[in-house]
Amino acid sequence: MNKRAAFQAIFWGGYTVVSLLIFAQYLSKASGIVLIMMLVGSGLYGASEVLRSIMLKHGRLASPGWPLLGCMLIVVPLAAVLVQFGIFVILKTALTLNWVTLPGGNADYRFGSIIGYIFNSATMLWLWCGIWLSAYYLRRYREAEIETWRAKAAQSKLELDVLKGQINPHFTFNALNNLRAMINEDTEKARTMVTQLSNILRYTLHHSTHDRVSLNDELAIVRDYVALEQLHYENCLTVEWKINVDALANITLPPMLLQLLVENAVKHGIARRVGGGVVLIEISTEHGALKISVTNPGNWAPVEQPSIGWNNLRERLVRVGGAGATCNIEAVANTVKVTILVPQSSS
Repeated sequence: MNKRAAFQAIFWGGYTVVSLLIFAQYLSKASGIVLIMMLVGSGLYGASEVLRSIMLKHGRLASPGWPLLGCMLIVVPLAAVLVQFGIFVILKTALTLNWVTLPGGNADYRFGSIIGYIFNSATMLWLWCGIWLSAYYLRRYREAEIETWRAKAAQSKLELDVLKGQINPHFTFNALNNLRAMINEDTEKARTMVTQLSNILRYTLHHSTHDRVSLNDELAIVRDYVALEQLHYENCLTVEWKINVDALANITLPPMLLQLLVENAVKHGIARRVGGGVVLIEISTEHGALKISVTNPGNWAPVEQPSIGWNNLRERLVRVGGAGATCNIEAVANTVKVTILVPQSSS
């Protein structure tokens, strides 16, 4: 037996038993009284099921307030009338056939009595509606809370996955190994390396959940990243910058976007080429949008499987960059060039 059926059985069964006890104690134990109370209990049980079905089927519960209140003020008394009419028909039949007896020999169906019967039945149905609706909305509230927490947990997991994809473990290990070697050789430079690595990790942690950051903040982190990578690759890595910083002072972009482009250029270009090469970083504006181009030595073919970082980049552009955000990758004379357009908010 499910919870709803158990609640119905307890509520209406209890009402019937209590009513019978009251009648037996203070009024009469006649068979007709027993029949009436059994009919009232079963009739209200059936009416409550019909009411529940109507409210669920016709979407009344989706819009609590006046629509639901109006339904209860109209439908509940109508259901009470139908229940009392059914009781009247069955009781009259039973009395005519002498199946049951009542005190006085007949049922009291004067106008005032009929109104009282209907009002009592409606009152019980309203009470049932109040209890059932309270339980229904409480359950929905709990389910909504659970879904909210599940969504937050899923979002946190997604952010953690993105964060894991952003922090290249090889870069971190290389930086720490270089730092260990630099501590004995050049203490001041080691301090600078610690500061640069700390800046990168702090920036990644603090900005991973933001939709936009300023270009200046992103450039500062990328410069720290480049400095640490140049210590690792030494003369094999040269970075050229073509940026008009003053013209881009108020520009924003998704966090870690530029860093991801430069990281991919180093990982898939410099690291795979004997003797390294040059990474060219160009940043400008084009038709009100931020334009970023990163070029590195290497080869590229469209059939290659996208990396995790590349997928993260595309997802961010779709989610944050807006409808006008584009990403283009092309191979030009033994180099790979990635160009991104990020529309700027009109505000």
